Amino acid sequence: MSTEKQNLSPVERIKETSQGLRGTLKDSLKDEITGAIREDDTNLVKFHGMYMQDDRDRREERAAKKLERLYSFMIRLRLPGGFLTPEQWVATHHIAGENSTGVIKITTRQTLQLHGIVKSKTKPTIKAFNQVGLDSIAACGDVNRNVVATANPLESPLHERIYQYADRISEYLLPKTRSYYDVWLDEEKIYDKVEEEDPLYQDRYLPRKFKIGLVIPPNNDSDVFAQDLGLIAIIENNELKGFNIAVGGGLSFTHGNPDTYARLASILGFVSTEESDEKLFKTVYEVLTVQRDFGNRSDRKRARVKYTIDNLTVEGYRKELESRIGFELEEARPYQLTTRKDHYGWVQTDNGAWHYTVFVENGRVLDLENGAALKTALLEVAETGKANFRFTCNQNVILSDITPEDKALIEQILVKHNVIPHTEAASLLRKNAMACVALPTCPLALAEAQRYLPELITKVDEVVAKHDLQDEEIIIRMTGCPNGCGRSVLSEIGFIGTAPGHYNLNLGGDHEGERLNRIYRENIDEATILQELDLAFANFKENRLAGERFGDFANRVLLN
Repeated sequence: MSTEKQNLSPVERIKETSQGLRGTLKDSLKDEITGAIREDDTNLVKFHGMYMQDDRDRREERAAKKLERLYSFMIRLRLPGGFLTPEQWVATHHIAGENSTGVIKITTRQTLQLHGIVKSKTKPTIKAFNQVGLDSIAACGDVNRNVVATANPLESPLHERIYQYADRISEYLLPKTRSYYDVWLDEEKIYDKVEEEDPLYQDRYLPRKFKIGLVIPPNNDSDVFAQDLGLIAIIENNELKGFNIAVGGGLSFTHGNPDTYARLASILGFVSTEESDEKLFKTVYEVLTVQRDFGNRSDRKRARVKYTIDNLTVEGYRKELESRIGFELEEARPYQLTTRKDHYGWVQTDNGAWHYTVFVENGRVLDLENGAALKTALLEVAETGKANFRFTCNQNVILSDITPEDKALIEQILVKHNVIPHTEAASLLRKNAMACVALPTCPLALAEAQRYLPELITKVDEVVAKHDLQDEEIIIRMTGCPNGCGRSVLSEIGFIGTAPGHYNLNLGGDHEGERLNRIYRENIDEATILQELDLAFANFKENRLAGERFGDFANRVLLN
């Protein structure tokens, strides 16, 4: 086992004594003196899909007035595979308007989150979501989180089947505790440890968060190697044979701490689903139990699966997993990844259905000034009841499953609200960029991300045009800290916040998501960023090989 009992981190004690993740949350919610909740409860509330945050833009102002910080909550939905019905989008639109900042945020994990929800509005928000069949159970915390999967039905006739795996795995790995219903939905039930016994999570849950992603090659749109557990669909002659199993991905690290690092998942082998799904689900389950039993419960900075697999070695990890599942993994099957893109605009699948991918910059759904009325348009589309909503890991939304007869109506709405012109006008650089939330709400952020990246992209676009490279699909990502939410270390050009207005510039990731980038310049400001990219693009234009991507060129030339 990983750690002696006396060396457990404080969070481990909180989990074990929480009475099934209840803690004192009910009392915290009743306390009207403060907008915050009790310290231990700030850890437990994550398991219910929430983070307590405060507006960092207003800290100094409120401190000067001797007021407590402006506390609020972020609530994140559990949406395996990123799917919503039109009725659920309508409800989310109105819930956001009534209880939050009004902005609906599409995350890099294919779900939605609302920010700025004051404490008194948390229960009404959860109850409103529950009425339309939505929940935030295990969307955060030391458990399996939202399960992501290839988003666009265009990728394969078997897309729906892969999505169903994401949905089933999410349900399969939910905690057994009824605390969510007890705390937020007023289910009058006294905690019964025996009745809520959880063979998977027990009373200690996992050492840290756990992320699962499914992908349909050749489009690695869910960044499968960034996952703790990645499932690569092996499809031959339009038949699903099973999944390659990849374990140990994770992108977060800590500046200045060499014991922490980003890592891509290692492929352990293949599991067939041709006869049944039993072996696949057994494998998924036991990957979590290995992490539960061997993960680091002393140092949370080293508690992800990537450190467990490195400590055991890949071969040692595979043997431990096979001892638990009771069979040997098969040799990994061949596959090929070629891209990580969203298919913007209209596409039609073999079943005749139409799908329109809307560009949503950094996932922020709102009506833009002098631009597209995204939020209004999506509400109007949803109110027709003629399009489902599918969210991508690149923070966009696909209006999906539209019949040929309804396509003209949906297109009319999108044109009326300037959504189609907005999507078509965005540069390739902008369409392939994304950023985490960062300031003002993320407590970990060292620098801006989603509020700043659009402005920076405008300036980088000018540099790209200067070198006649505007047709290059270069992947750019920005995070306000090294925690990895925007997957910046898995991009061709990555910006990682180090201080206000300063970033590490990373280069050399590949287009397919199978190679991490590396630090090129450290702790630089905007002027230096633009200068360095100007020189890099000039070099790329002059010395690239035929068909060579920028990330591959940077890895071959600029980083050597």
